[in-house]
Amino acid sequence: MFSLEKIIRPNVLKMKAYSSARDEFKGAASVFLDANENSLGSLAGDNYNRYPDPHQKQLKKRIAELKGVRPEQIFLGNGSDEAIDLLFRMVCRPGQDTMLHLPPTYGMYEVSANLNDVALEAVQLTPDFQIPVEEVLLSIRPTTKLIFICSPNNPTGNLIEAGSIETILRSFDGLAVIDEAYADFADNPSWTTRLHEFPNLVVLQTFSKAWGMAGLRLGLAFAAAEIIAVMDKIKPPYNINQATQDLALQALAHTEALQDMLEEIRQERDLLLHALPQLDTVVKVYPSQANFILVKVKDANGLYNYLLDKGIVVRNRSSLAGCEGCLRITIGTLEENQKLLQAIGEF
Repeated sequence: MFSLEKIIRPNVLKMKAYSSARDEFKGAASVFLDANENSLGSLAGDNYNRYPDPHQKQLKKRIAELKGVRPEQIFLGNGSDEAIDLLFRMVCRPGQDTMLHLPPTYGMYEVSANLNDVALEAVQLTPDFQIPVEEVLLSIRPTTKLIFICSPNNPTGNLIEAGSIETILRSFDGLAVIDEAYADFADNPSWTTRLHEFPNLVVLQTFSKAWGMAGLRLGLAFAAAEIIAVMDKIKPPYNINQATQDLALQALAHTEALQDMLEEIRQERDLLLHALPQLDTVVKVYPSQANFILVKVKDANGLYNYLLDKGIVVRNRSSLAGCEGCLRITIGTLEENQKLLQAIGEF
């Protein structure tokens, strides 16, 4: 049975969080002389001479309304990469504990494991990029603290079957992390709607993809309030700057525009899914629920370099096991997609 206290590193359980000046002050004031800020102002504009809200209360309140969760179930990080790293630091003892991931998948899980001196267990996805559930369950050890599942998966673009994820959630006593960076482009509902069912579930999302704010570096983690409280305890005190909080709130006021963008991207994705198989050099086009398509071609390295010469940059994923001969192509604008198709057709 899952118990958060049993899997948290003992030093994390005992430690006290850093107490910032903004944590210690409660109430209203007009003169702030507590945080050694520049009281004369900022060359960057109003309010930026002050430290940002370390708890991002206003932003979390708006996100909670949008996602149908409580503010205390939300962690905000410097990209979802910060949340990934904090999860390792929270539950994995360096040199002792292990994590499990499912390649081909997002590379930061492995990078964070190596950085935190956490042993890596890998279970290869099936040829149709689904989870071999029995193999995963047999690979779980007493030291396995984290399992990462990317859905829609990067770089393959497909959704992972819900039944497989449910089995792992019910069978695993550690944290099962579902990375939904591309969930806005998919047909299925988010796993955030099922947080109440699974106390060991952590859902990652981001503002970098559908919301078009990759330059702001704002990631999200959703989980039980007890898990989020520990993540907040170990994060840097001011990890989300004021400009990011302000701009994210502005963007969150335009959800109708987001839906319009999503529809346009899906339409362009469907056009590419139809057009790419018609080209001679294309061997296979994998189905996608993301804003990119994995494409197997006859000469991945040759085509990749040819496209570079044409000023078109795609991602060569042919070195990954399970993605041999494949390029990952992001959905562009109508004009960009037409240029891409023309260049592949000329190769």
